[in-house]
Amino acid sequence: MSIFRKYKEHLADVLYIWRQEMLQVFRDEGVLMFLIIVPLGYPLLYSWIYNNESVHEVPVVVVDQSHTKLSRQFIRDCDSSPDVHVLFYAQDLDEAKSLVSRQLVKGIYLIPSDFASRIIRGEQGTISVYCDMSLMLAYKAVYQTAMVEATRLGAGLNVKRSGNYTKREDAITAQPLLVDDVAEFNPSGGYGSCVLPAVLMLILQQTLALGIGMSAGTARERNRNGQLIPDDDPHYRGAYRIVSGKALCYGMIAIVTSAYLALAIPRMFSFPHLAHQWDLILMMAPYILACIFFGMTVSCMVRYRENVMLIMVFVSVPLLFLTGVSWPQSSIPGAWQGVSWLFPSTFGVRAFVRVNSMGATIDQVLPEIRILWIQAAAYMGLACLVYRHQFRLAKKYAKK
Repeated sequence: MSIFRKYKEHLADVLYIWRQEMLQVFRDEGVLMFLIIVPLGYPLLYSWIYNNESVHEVPVVVVDQSHTKLSRQFIRDCDSSPDVHVLFYAQDLDEAKSLVSRQLVKGIYLIPSDFASRIIRGEQGTISVYCDMSLMLAYKAVYQTAMVEATRLGAGLNVKRSGNYTKREDAITAQPLLVDDVAEFNPSGGYGSCVLPAVLMLILQQTLALGIGMSAGTARERNRNGQLIPDDDPHYRGAYRIVSGKALCYGMIAIVTSAYLALAIPRMFSFPHLAHQWDLILMMAPYILACIFFGMTVSCMVRYRENVMLIMVFVSVPLLFLTGVSWPQSSIPGAWQGVSWLFPSTFGVRAFVRVNSMGATIDQVLPEIRILWIQAAAYMGLACLVYRHQFRLAKKYAKK
């Protein structure tokens, strides 16, 4: 009977702490914003910005020093493509560069004066392409359009010179090696489908850490002697009870926001979503727990509620690079890869991208899931140690 009563009291304390923490979340505007409003609104903003996936009708300027039929054909072909729009014609390269510097155009096509004559003599003609590298999507459109149209123009010239008798021979001459270009896992070849799934998982970790840290900062500001837990509440006794009650509160909120981020947003904006329902659940469960206990561990360093914003916002961009999505994982130095192992987002992002965007099964992401469970257990233990220390401080100051 004593054991049953002990577990009943333990459960009552956990539920009491859960209730108090839930009330604190909805009473504190800052915590409410980071735990609920930001995860709901921020993905919409990012997804709307990148919803077009790729850029079209990028303005360019042409410097045609050849003034021949071939040069005009190349210009017309580029202008008729969906990605490039010839907006200006310049007399020389200096005039074209001034248009780029004023951000009126994003690229320059320079056709030299000997362009057509070299081709007629059977030599190799050249077309110079200058791109504004400040925007990679615009650079891609300008450069690839020039490559495609130059290749097509060259293929047509080869056909005319070949002396073939059938259309089949012309087709083989124009394209002797047939290439079937398939954009696997990213059919549109867009930036949003590539990066947004990783950003969604990073938002989940960062908002949980911000909300938990801000709540801890508020508790420290309100309680005596800068403690994380009150020293006059009999329910706040035992580190495991405190951590369990708080984690139950944040977990209930995280389940809703993670379902919105992992299921609703990809379907609303037609991003790749190939994950099987149960595979996604088995992957998200350890990631949510790891993020919650990571946030509770980080909250021990938060003396004032504003401090957590400085910490987590500062590391957001480096964490995105360390996931290996926007920058190749093989190119990340070993020391920084070791640092990345401290954050749940590193393995959560990799597992989510492979499951959701690439259609991987749960067996294929087991290494990431195992590490997420290890992180969840490790950060839970660290959180218990932190709150045990706070519990001892509360008892110490309660006796004074």
